[in-house]
Amino acid sequence: MTRKIDFYFDFPSPYSYLAHTQLPRITAEHGATVAYHPFRIIELMKIVGNRPTTIECGNKSKYAGADLQRWTKRYIVDFARNPNSKSFDFAELDRGALVAIEDGRGAEYVTAVFAAIWGRPEDLSQRSVLIDVLNRAGLDAQGLLERASGDTMIAKLESETKAAAERGVFGAPTMFVGDQMYFGNDRLDFVVEALRSAT
Repeated sequence: MTRKIDFYFDFPSPYSYLAHTQLPRITAEHGATVAYHPFRIIELMKIVGNRPTTIECGNKSKYAGADLQRWTKRYIVDFARNPNSKSFDFAELDRGALVAIEDGRGAEYVTAVFAAIWGRPEDLSQRSVLIDVLNRAGLDAQGLLERASGDTMIAKLESETKAAAERGVFGAPTMFVGDQMYFGNDRLDFVVEALRSAT
């Protein structure tokens, strides 16, 4: 077993953001790498028969708000709900991740976009803001977004979402070390244990 974390995520997921903030430390400490797997969470839930209960259940939504603050304090990371997120094109952001991954720049892209959504919120519905966020991360924003809008990446994101469902993913974040699956940022300790035992 290689020391690799397969990280399945979608940008609307705040718990995916929280888990992602911890991956650089974990991989550095255990000589591991991260393989990024963006997918469309609502479409995946339809495939596997899951439901977005945090959205549907008021009590759970209220609890999640408090829970996110607890994790933010534990991780000592920036966190704020983005007031503009309902107008974001999350499918485009996921496709952009696929382009960056293809170019070997997945970590930079994912880090920059997560930070702009959940860390220090920026209005990514504004094209100029999105381009600035990506350029600041050292990416060719214009070229990347042009490729992300093409039919190839539209089809690839759909394929990646189906592949995630076939592997057993039912929500975000989900991580694999080898064939062992871990769901939620609160399972990172188990991810670390799996990395320690990997050879």
